[in-house]
Amino acid sequence: MTRYLIGTDGVATSETLVDYVRDHFSEGDEVYAVNSLRGGDRTSDEAVAEGKAALDVLAEGLDAETHQLIRGNSPQEDLLAFADEHGVDQLVVGIRKRTPTGKILFGSTAHDLLLESDRPVLTVPLLKRD
Repeated sequence: MTRYLIGTDGVATSETLVDYVRDHFSEGDEVYAVNSLRGGDRTSDEAVAEGKAALDVLAEGLDAETHQLIRGNSPQEDLLAFADEHGVDQLVVGIRKRTPTGKILFGSTAHDLLLESDRPVLTVPLLKRD
């Protein structure tokens, strides 16, 4: 049995992740899904609703246990802490193509996870959907 943690930031991300990993997981694997939001005035009601909708896609598509975290942390801080708390074996996140300037200005949760995690991180390309 493997414990997976899937990080999502929206419905389109969740749909892509479900399509990619559905056939990679085995019967008996545990799947956790997390949507991390900063909270306070940095998080709108719409962002909370979008996060819940994204988690619903993962719950339905992968039978994942879902968690929406609003603890004032960055997404990578929340994902790494959650992984430690739940003994997760592997992280799964989507990645977007960004320009070098975009990477500097906006950062990358996936990049930070790759550098900071002590466990494998599966990155799934997030292509534009029609």
